Amino acid sequence: MRWVLAIVFVIAGINHFRSPDGFIRIVPPQLPSPAMLVAISGAAEIAGGLGILVPAVRRAAGWGLIALLIAVFPANIYMLLHDIPLGDTPIPRLLLWLRLPIQPLLIWMVWWSCCRPARANDG
Repeated sequence: MRWVLAIVFVIAGINHFRSPDGFIRIVPPQLPSPAMLVAISGAAEIAGGLGILVPAVRRAAGWGLIALLIAVFPANIYMLLHDIPLGDTPIPRLLLWLRLPIQPLLIWMVWWSCCRPARANDG
């Protein structure tokens, strides 16, 4: 699961730099410097995705990704409420609704694979 998460986060982070405009559009207007926030969150996704593969920093990277997932959740809600596409093609409203529960699922996956306390039988 860790490898899947790493790939997902690294690709998502790279996309923040390849196509920042869609991400900038979903930053709620109350937040300052959308372009900077998109760049910071993209860099954090890349660093966290790589970090969870390194045992010495795995736990810290996992908690960092969990904090990031919580921090960007308002952008997902803003995107849904205002029907904002990430690219040129609008995203069906149902998919925007379905996207919301993915965030807690990702949080759980990161916690399970990187942050939960080790047990004696985990090997």
